[in-house]
Amino acid sequence: MKSLLVLYSYHHHNTEKIAKVFAKVLDAEIKTPQQINPEELQDYGLVGFGSGIYSAKHHESILELADELPQVSSRNAFLFSTAGITGRSKAAKDHSKLREKLQSKGYTIIDEFQCKGFNTNSFLKLFGGMNKGRPNAQDLKNAKEFAQNLKQDKNGS
Repeated sequence: MKSLLVLYSYHHHNTEKIAKVFAKVLDAEIKTPQQINPEELQDYGLVGFGSGIYSAKHHESILELADELPQVSSRNAFLFSTAGITGRSKAAKDHSKLREKLQSKGYTIIDEFQCKGFNTNSFLKLFGGMNKGRPNAQDLKNAKEFAQNLKQDKNGS
């Protein structure tokens, strides 16, 4: 089953570091929303959508792509992000807009991943940012385990 990661990562490439771990485990391609023709997502059995979190949601380019996707049936997807502040309820809130858009198009969200990312947005840059060095080795290990679980699930193991 082919896998694809749709990624928008630019400030410190925090989310890209996570996506590269996922891509290696899942043998997945990584593309930006701008490189995607919405119709082509139907060629993939598993699609991951990820970016940093901006104002409590995924990057606008990911959300716009979700709006453009055609209706599908029984397509699996997962969500991922890096954020300045994390936690289970925070991730659920941060991912809610994208989750709702994808579910309305017929995608089944099989899992979600979030970890801390280095953040120098707004006033934080004056203080050297927050979460310097994140994602760290433990975050990357957690990402690898997450992807291995996805791989087992998609292979029916």
